[in-house]
Amino acid sequence: MAVSQTRNLGLPLINLLRLKGVPILQQLHLEERLLRTSSDNWCIINDGTIDPTIVMGISGKPQELLEIESILRDDIPVIRRFTGGGTVIVDQGTIFVTFICNKDAVPGLQSYPQPIMSWSSLLYKKVFQGIEISGFARMIDYASCTAVVLSDYVLGDRKFGGNAQSITKNRWVHHTSFLWDYEISNMGYLKLPKRAPEYRQARDHLEFICRMKDYISRSSFIDRTIEAVGSEFLLRSAELEDAHCTLGSKFEPSSRLLRKQELGEAIFKSLTASQS
Repeated sequence: MAVSQTRNLGLPLINLLRLKGVPILQQLHLEERLLRTSSDNWCIINDGTIDPTIVMGISGKPQELLEIESILRDDIPVIRRFTGGGTVIVDQGTIFVTFICNKDAVPGLQSYPQPIMSWSSLLYKKVFQGIEISGFARMIDYASCTAVVLSDYVLGDRKFGGNAQSITKNRWVHHTSFLWDYEISNMGYLKLPKRAPEYRQARDHLEFICRMKDYISRSSFIDRTIEAVGSEFLLRSAELEDAHCTLGSKFEPSSRLLRKQELGEAIFKSLTASQS
């Protein structure tokens, strides 16, 4: 889709960076660097990541969230990211959309988690506007049943997008992992978290989530997202090299792979806790 640089000249400028298959750890490193060292607004769309990878929030505890023995057996990478939020397993079926903005980029938007979440939900309602859903008791407008529940995007009562944020003094990042598709077997690596949203009602992962591909094509979702962003910002196409040129050379990102030793220690903690 071509990006217009001439219309909506009164809107704030945002750099649109489209990626495909970039490893999620590389993406997270890029996001944090842009949050900390850039003064521009960015929208990053990464269409899938290469290998199945588990991504935990900054305060997540592996022994409470992960089936660690299965993860070690199958050599599944586990990342602790720099933002909060829950735990997801991502792969080629995941579409990532990230906003990195100055606090005054969106007029009237307060730099706090819930206002940012509410703003993003309105943006995505534009993406789904007019798309009908099959498989429900009646055909209804997609936007009418696309809602925000805490930090999730849900279709009815089934999750299709998880969000996380980080907010600094002058900037914020809001990123989403959209489940366009998923492998059923991969969900077995995740435990039911102790702190889950009430609407989940203790359902396992397969009863709790849905696939976006049942309702919208991959290319259509990405094109509609870009169009929706273009209604809020003046879009400027960017390349990965452009993003790297803005980065501080001395900055060290905090998102990282967990070592196998750390995961093994988490198993020990879990056993100790269960015996106490």
